[in-house]
Amino acid sequence: MVTVTEKAKQRILGIMREENYDDTYFVRVAVESGGCSGLSYKLDFDHEQKQGDQFFEDNGVKICLDIKSYLYLAGTELDYSDGLNGKGFEFHNPNASRTCACGESFAV
Repeated sequence: MVTVTEKAKQRILGIMREENYDDTYFVRVAVESGGCSGLSYKLDFDHEQKQGDQFFEDNGVKICLDIKSYLYLAGTELDYSDGLNGKGFEFHNPNASRTCACGESFAV
């Protein structure tokens, strides 16, 4: 399961309002090959369920993971930073053995 901090929840809800997404939309979190550490995080909004999708809800946010991504992201916290070091979503993944400096890729 992926957990969502309050700051991430507020940003997700803000994006959904800005884009006029209704309650059929959810956050799709995935892992892709690539990035300087080998695997990259991907976050998007979707409203179509695919075979093998795993759904969770935390802090009022519906999250979807494909089965491969679930194996890499179990226990991950999704946060949002708006500090001086850059804005954006951050993944705090306990399964990562190393991450790149920007935090956008990881290895297990």
